[in-house]
Amino acid sequence: MPLHLKSAPTKTFADTAQQDVAERVRGIIGDIRENGDAAVRRYAEQFDNWSPESYRLSDAEIEQIIGTLSPQVIQDIEFVQTQVRRFAQAQRDSLVDIEVETLPGVFLGQKHVPVQAAGAYIPGGKYPLTASAHMTIITAKVAGVPRVVACTPPIRGEIPAATVAAMKMAGADEIYLLGGVQAVAAMAVGTESIEPVNMIAGPGNAYVAEAKRQLFGEVGIDLFAGPTEILIVADEHADPFFTAVDLLSQAEHGPDSPAVLVTTSQPLAEEVMDWIEKILPGMPTRDYAGPAWRDWGQVIVADDLDEAYRIADDFAFEHVQIFTENPREALTKMHDYGALFLGENTCVSYGDKVIGTNHVLPTLGAARYTGGLWVGKYLRTVTYQEVQNTESSAELGAVCGRAARVELFEGHARSGDARAWRHAGTEFDWIEDSHKAVAAAR
Repeated sequence: MPLHLKSAPTKTFADTAQQDVAERVRGIIGDIRENGDAAVRRYAEQFDNWSPESYRLSDAEIEQIIGTLSPQVIQDIEFVQTQVRRFAQAQRDSLVDIEVETLPGVFLGQKHVPVQAAGAYIPGGKYPLTASAHMTIITAKVAGVPRVVACTPPIRGEIPAATVAAMKMAGADEIYLLGGVQAVAAMAVGTESIEPVNMIAGPGNAYVAEAKRQLFGEVGIDLFAGPTEILIVADEHADPFFTAVDLLSQAEHGPDSPAVLVTTSQPLAEEVMDWIEKILPGMPTRDYAGPAWRDWGQVIVADDLDEAYRIADDFAFEHVQIFTENPREALTKMHDYGALFLGENTCVSYGDKVIGTNHVLPTLGAARYTGGLWVGKYLRTVTYQEVQNTESSAELGAVCGRAARVELFEGHARSGDARAWRHAGTEFDWIEDSHKAVAAAR
């Protein structure tokens, strides 16, 4: 039986279903749907104290904003975007169109077609999250999306210059300094100045997540996401200092971000907890990391690694780090996670910021049924079919007629009958009667 040295509740989607949030979001979306730009402006002023002449940045404004940044910042953005683009392109290259001949002259095909317009939401609030621009915009462009609209809010009344640069360099076609529900709703339903998109991608706070949930169906979305999560599976070989640092690195995302350690070594677990108590007071982001660890942190000692992997799968967290002697074992032992980070040379922060895999990942157990954002999310896998051979059409028609009548779909059956009659001479009473009726009418 596992030993819980530190316990906390485990978040689920039910915990995020706040009725007041849902009602507020519903009202904002309805207002924007009815009143367009006027409603968008009203909410931008209310929530962000932001009321420029135009929320869309012109090319000249973008260049001016980028010009305020140091060359090092630009070089780092270029480096990271190169990594993201390389991996996204490899993903896209793995998706090939196919066409097969299943019967003589019967061709079935599959194509991967990008959505024609996507909205990328890049959060702001307390931190300028430039990495989210790389993840949402570059991935869409590599998928072949011709129009990408990107929104990010001002941060305490200031333009997030690095985020704007990242959005532009990633390939955004339209950039708006606009945040929150008003940004997501404007992109989804459209206003006088913003043409609607076909899908919305990107993380955000509880209000943004709820807006995506309510708009899903009218537009597509990447996935539902909640607070950032991290789980580390560790054995006795793990470094307790690294383990503590990495747990806190994700706890700083917000006061409700769970951080969990599952280990086979109780001495290691106790050392990690000691390190966290030493590190936390000196963290500039302890106002978030402290409550997150206090209220949502867990430390669990498992009997062996197999049990540790089972526990980790039960959590189904978005980020799972493997600090064991043989970290690649997790690739076969585990199955429910958003992304694996193998070995102590690899950390979640790399995935968040620089390594190239996408950091928009499923949370709150959603990893049991979906992966994270990737080029495939922006693609619609569509099929086509063509019957060139009349004999095959007759054979299919005969089977179609019988199969459809089992389901009492007479109209479907007659479509098949017509081909069997035309191409094979099969007789059907309804066809004979129909032709007689037409002849009589003439």
